[in-house]
Amino acid sequence: MKTNLTRVCIAIAFVILCQSLIAQNVTTPRPSLAAEVSQTVGISKVTVKYSRPAVNEREVWGALVPYGWNVQAFGTKHEAPWRAGANENTVIELSHVAKVQDKDVPAGSYGLFFVINKDNTGEVILSKDYRSWGNFAYDPQRDQMRAPITIRDGAFTELLTFDFLSADKNSTELVLSWEKKQFPVTIAFAMDEIVMTNAAEELKGAKGFDWKANSSAANYSLVNKVNMEQGMVWIDRAVSQSRNFTTLNIKSGLLNEMGKTAEAEKTKKEALALATEVELNNYGYELLGLKQHDKAIEILKMATERYPKSPNAWDSLGEAYALKGDTKNAIANFKKSLSMNPPENVRANSEKYLKQFGAL
Repeated sequence: MKTNLTRVCIAIAFVILCQSLIAQNVTTPRPSLAAEVSQTVGISKVTVKYSRPAVNEREVWGALVPYGWNVQAFGTKHEAPWRAGANENTVIELSHVAKVQDKDVPAGSYGLFFVINKDNTGEVILSKDYRSWGNFAYDPQRDQMRAPITIRDGAFTELLTFDFLSADKNSTELVLSWEKKQFPVTIAFAMDEIVMTNAAEELKGAKGFDWKANSSAANYSLVNKVNMEQGMVWIDRAVSQSRNFTTLNIKSGLLNEMGKTAEAEKTKKEALALATEVELNNYGYELLGLKQHDKAIEILKMATERYPKSPNAWDSLGEAYALKGDTKNAIANFKKSLSMNPPENVRANSEKYLKQFGAL
C-alpha cells in the first residue's frame, strides 16, 4: 500500500513537471512586429510604442477594422474603439502637458485608440488604461480625452506605421498610416512656458552658479520675447558672475525690448568694449543674418581697427560690404586680407568674391 502511494505521488509529480515544461515556451518572433517611434518638440518628447500588423492582402477598413464603435467578443462588453495596432495597447507617452487635437492632456502614458467611419470622419481617444491587451478591457470611464479627426487617403502602406510627418518649435503631427488611410493627430506644447519653467528649476541647482547657464536662460527670454522680467533677473545674476561681452550684450537686448533704450545703449557700448575679435566677428555675422548691413559693417570695421593684423577681420568686413552691394569697398577689403597671407579658408573666401567681381 505504501509502495503504491509512492508510485502515485511520483506519477503526479511527473505530470506536473511535464505540464510546467510545456508551459515554458521559448521566445519567438511575433507575427505583428513591435516598434517604437519618437519625436522631440522643443525640449518635450512624444513617444509611441505599438505593434505593426500587415495588410497581407486582407480587406482592412470595414472588415478587419470595423467602422464605428464595436462590442468585443469578450472582455468588458463595452463598445470599443480600434486599438490602433495589434497585441498590447498602443501606448503614447507625453513628457509634458500637451494639447492633443486642441484638448488638454497631462504628461504621462496613455492607451491610444482610433475610430474610423465610412465617410472618413473619426475620433482619437486617449485612455488612462495603457497596460491592457488590445481593446478588450476598454472602459469609456477611463478616457482621458476624445477628439474628432479627419482621416485622409494616402499611399499604400503594407505594415501599420506611426510617424511624425511635420514638427516645429511647438507642435508635431503624429500620423498612423495603414493600407491607404492616414490618421493625423496634432500634438502641441506651450514650449515657451515649458522652457522657462524648466530653466527656473535647473537654475536652482548647480547650474545657477554658472554665468553661461544664466545667460542662456536669459537669451531664450530675449530671443523669444517671453517673460523678459525673469530674463532680466537671470542676466543680472550672470553679469554679477562674469561681466563680459556675452552677458552685457544680452542685458542690452533685454533693456531695449523693455523700452529702456538709453540704458540699453550704455550697456551695449560697455559690451563692445570688452569684445574679443571672435565675438565681434560673430556678432557682425549675426547682424548680417538679420539684414542689418550698416550695423554689421560698423561692428566689423571695429574689429579691423582693434585687430589690424588679422586677415579674417578684413575678409569679414569685405563680405559685409559685398552683401550690402558696395562692390568698391568689398574689393578693397578682400585685397587687404589677401595681402596679409591669410589662412587657406580665409584666402578662399576672399578670392571667391574677387572672382565674382572680376577683380582677380
